Amino acid sequence: MKLITTNKKAFHNYNMAETLECGINLIGCEVKSLRNGEVNIADAYCRIVNGNLILVNCHIKNYDKGSYSNVASRRDRRLLAHKREIMRMLGKVKEKGYAIVPTKMYFKDSLVKVEVALAKGKRDYDKKETIQRKDMERDVQRTLKDYG
Repeated sequence: MKLITTNKKAFHNYNMAETLECGINLIGCEVKSLRNGEVNIADAYCRIVNGNLILVNCHIKNYDKGSYSNVASRRDRRLLAHKREIMRMLGKVKEKGYAIVPTKMYFKDSLVKVEVALAKGKRDYDKKETIQRKDMERDVQRTLKDYG
């Protein structure tokens, strides 16, 4: 598994409930851009339209050497998942505060996979608490390293 990108912003803004590995419907020149690591999923999210899981606002840079085969860099892309998994996520999204966000994009063998998570938004005080907890853990690890 070769990691292409992670969505650190999603881990800061959301609490992840469950994850799902999906394929993604791409065009050849988009795959070449992904191999170069030219993708941004920080502002991306997923919607369910007509029973299909759609990745919205994901930026994949146009391939430099591509010509007529290049497409819009922020186009909506279809994610490939089983129908019952999509419907289960749709039921959860209808609950208050849940969203579907992409967390990782990676190559599994020669296929591009996107890990999406069912996430619930954090409040400002939750974000501050998470930052404080990480800082305290980092300080503890430093002191253990110094005395260890």
